[in-house]
Amino acid sequence: MPTVRYFAAARAAAGVAEERVDADTLDELLDELSRRHGERLALVLKSCSFLIDGLACRDGSRAVPAQSTVDILPPFAGG
Repeated sequence: MPTVRYFAAARAAAGVAEERVDADTLDELLDELSRRHGERLALVLKSCSFLIDGLACRDGSRAVPAQSTVDILPPFAGG
């Protein structure tokens, strides 16, 4: 099962810093996270970027290997 790590607003919406999720693709993983954590996280996920083992992923059909790490990164403010 992939490990999901949440950052900033995604962490606040999920209520956890990290968890394991059984999913084969990024779309399946995001659907499962929305189901687990509800509408608040689902809204945050719409504006997030995703890294699979450190590589940016924008394709929801991309495979998520069983031992991978998926980082969920909401937009950050900064200057």
